[in-house]
Amino acid sequence: MARFALVIEYDGRPFCGWQRVGQGMPSVQQAIEQALARIDPLASGLVAAGRTDSGVHATGQVAHVDLAKPLAPGRLRDALNAHLRPDPIAVIDAFAVAPDFSARFSAIGRRYRYRLIERRADLTVDRGLAWRVPRRLDVDAMNEGAALLLGEHDFSTFRDAECQAGSALRTLDVLAAERIVLPDGREEVHVRASARSFLHRQVRSMVGSLVLVGFGWREPRWMGEILAAADRSRCGQVAPADGLCLVGVDYPPGVLAHNSAPR
Repeated sequence: MARFALVIEYDGRPFCGWQRVGQGMPSVQQAIEQALARIDPLASGLVAAGRTDSGVHATGQVAHVDLAKPLAPGRLRDALNAHLRPDPIAVIDAFAVAPDFSARFSAIGRRYRYRLIERRADLTVDRGLAWRVPRRLDVDAMNEGAALLLGEHDFSTFRDAECQAGSALRTLDVLAAERIVLPDGREEVHVRASARSFLHRQVRSMVGSLVLVGFGWREPRWMGEILAAADRSRCGQVAPADGLCLVGVDYPPGVLAHNSAPR
């Protein structure tokens, strides 16, 4: 058996999330496993770096799989994409990796982006891809509040009740809001979050609370107060899945040495 790492992009709207959960509930994992079975019936062990929730998107998800059939990484990528159509899933790249590589446990960082669009009208072309908020956000206030969450903390306040992690202790490396001006003059607010690992729905919980700060309904210091409380009931609203995207997973240098065919 040979192990491969896959870099995967998907639109999360049609799926119940990454993880296969049962009959009648399509998942990203299930779709890729079905494509793999058509390439190599002995393919096994598809494991992702992160189990994104229903409706959450990815442009840089990473998964590993073991194959019995000898294939060049570029051939594997192209074959998977052929079998995945028309599902909104694409394998952007493939790498041959060491047998002990784990997409989940070898990762040293995960990066997310959350899109917010400020407007009164409902979204149309961006529906399901961003969270519409009906008023302008104070990005400076959001960043002042976000800074209070950086570093190692007990993130119980921002942890979903169904989270299965053994500890709520996490180290948040990046949490920052930025106003983006698009080429056509429209604006969006993007919130970036980066850490070695996150708790279940931690990013959406933090963004939802930051939006209350951005509206001026809470002072920036409130973010530090609810963090210190370590109490889920103190969390603000949980941001919808629509705007969240896993944009990248980081590994030690050289682990994903580029050896596939050109993209």
